[in-house]
Amino acid sequence: MTFATDERTKKAVEQFRKFDVDTQLALLWFGYLDIKEQLIPANQTSAQDTAAALYDQIKALPKEQQLQAQRDIASRANSDISRAYTALSSSAKIDVWLRLAQGMEEGVVIQVPSNYKLPENTNDFVNTIKGLEFEQRVDFTRSIVIEMGAK
Repeated sequence: MTFATDERTKKAVEQFRKFDVDTQLALLWFGYLDIKEQLIPANQTSAQDTAAALYDQIKALPKEQQLQAQRDIASRANSDISRAYTALSSSAKIDVWLRLAQGMEEGVVIQVPSNYKLPENTNDFVNTIKGLEFEQRVDFTRSIVIEMGAK
């Protein structure tokens, strides 16, 4: 399932899938930072509740395990948290990533190291994303996060 309907957004989804899991996580983080002021959570209460429950479970883990939980979800590993993520609605999935990003900002979820630099091979991708309209970026994000979780 994809929410990306135009060719530029579809291309961005395909490019994103080719990056390793840690690069994908960093790109999600930097993408959030780039559009966070425009985000208005509008999920139904049930999606927010289920997203909050999974987020709280991840937040309660030690920092390295928080990172591993995110890696498991992004890489579609067969772990308890990844399976729980798979069971969420698409709205709840995007809400989980929004909550994780906000938790990183608050310092309660492991953060991308401040000296982290994206790999050179992400430059074209980043430029593609920066060229998308806000709604296209949301569609892109929704398209990638719904694919994540245990297979």
